[in-house]
Amino acid sequence: MADTKILQAILDGQRAIKEDLKGDIKKVDEKVDKGFREVNKRIDETNKRLDKIGKSVAILDDDAPTVEEFDNLEKRVNKLEKQIASV
Repeated sequence: MADTKILQAILDGQRAIKEDLKGDIKKVDEKVDKGFREVNKRIDETNKRLDKIGKSVAILDDDAPTVEEFDNLEKRVNKLEKQIASV
């Protein structure tokens, strides 16, 4: 009889430890999930900023003169200088 009480006490103790560990694991899972959501949110924000920067760079690249336009620029400036000097 005493053996069954000892075994029952051991089983009850193990069950209590198991339930306690389940609670701790659940808390850790919740913290990990929360951290994961925060990281995803920050990644999304960073991607949006990078997209805006990329669009700005593309617009600047489209507006930048080509090599040919840049080479002709000196000729155009000289032509304008001559026109202004002759006035």
